[in-house]
Amino acid sequence: MIRFRPLLRSAALAAPLLAAALPAHAGTLVLGSYPDKLLLVDEDSGKVTTRIPLETGLPTSLRLTNDKKKIFVTTITTSGVEVLDAATKKVLTHFSLNTPTTKYRFTGGVPDPTGKIFYTLAMKIDKQVDRYVLGKWQYIAIDIAQKKVVKAVDIPQEDEQLYASRATMQISDDGKLIYLFRDKGIVLNAADLKTVDHIDLAKPEGAGLEGATFGGGVELLRNNSEYVSLFTAADPYIHNKVFGIGRFQLATKTFDFTPIGPAPYQIAGLQITPDGKDGYTAITQGTTGNKRCEFWHFDLTTNKALDKVEFPCRSRFQFGMSSDGKKLYIYGASYDIEVYDAKTLKWDKTWNLEADATMAGMLYTP
Repeated sequence: MIRFRPLLRSAALAAPLLAAALPAHAGTLVLGSYPDKLLLVDEDSGKVTTRIPLETGLPTSLRLTNDKKKIFVTTITTSGVEVLDAATKKVLTHFSLNTPTTKYRFTGGVPDPTGKIFYTLAMKIDKQVDRYVLGKWQYIAIDIAQKKVVKAVDIPQEDEQLYASRATMQISDDGKLIYLFRDKGIVLNAADLKTVDHIDLAKPEGAGLEGATFGGGVELLRNNSEYVSLFTAADPYIHNKVFGIGRFQLATKTFDFTPIGPAPYQIAGLQITPDGKDGYTAITQGTTGNKRCEFWHFDLTTNKALDKVEFPCRSRFQFGMSSDGKKLYIYGASYDIEVYDAKTLKWDKTWNLEADATMAGMLYTP
């Protein structure tokens, strides 16, 4: 079911959630770096305060548990999982799924609310005497205490195309349902990893939209009962694409979409200030020699674009915001974080990480 809400109402509803979710003072940024470390960066000074070695290798994704007490890190070097205490940043456990004859390929995933099981999408690779045999993509459940895969289910053929593009995973508060979002939505039963429902976002009923796709999740708006994401859609007549904020309620399976404007070539993500009044995104227009990158600033109470400013493009980057909403970050696949003033959209300073940051993302912790 698709519903459209006025943006003013959506922003008003989001503001209390944001105020409660974000810390009042600057905290610590957590990033991955090559070849095998996590970086802890103080938001006030921009200094790397701690470098945490990861026994299992290169970090590819970071994920907090629903209660924000543990950080789950996946690594690609040895197909590893490392779990840290979010408060102390101490590694609680780590292990690799690889053996001399078996390897797994996976990126990202979601822990259950207890932090005891980690769910992800993976391909198993078996080494034979004369060749490697690639298995099918599977939904897998990894038991953290046992340090092994305890359940694996082949992804149905009709859903396989979803997973070449790193679908986002969410889990319900009670840990019973797993949600996957990309070009469509899928609901899994966590107990047996079987598909229990499909959410066909490609043909929303009565919305006047032809194609609909979830983009990257909006971390600052996300809570445990809804998935909030940038969302692109096209009308069925001239196929013009628009983008906006989509909110999927995990319990009721209802979806609300607030259109903002024409969709650019690429959108790096949407960040919202703690009061819910201002939104920022980093967009890319064109490719290679014609590439142009801009910050877009929106007033979310009036659904108006307030400003846009061009900034130097990178071949790859990620976009973030400080916990107080005063700074914008461009980072990833580089040795630094470019810091911009959120009010003026102008470059402010560069924080030198003295390490090559991966594209694993960024977490905020107190």
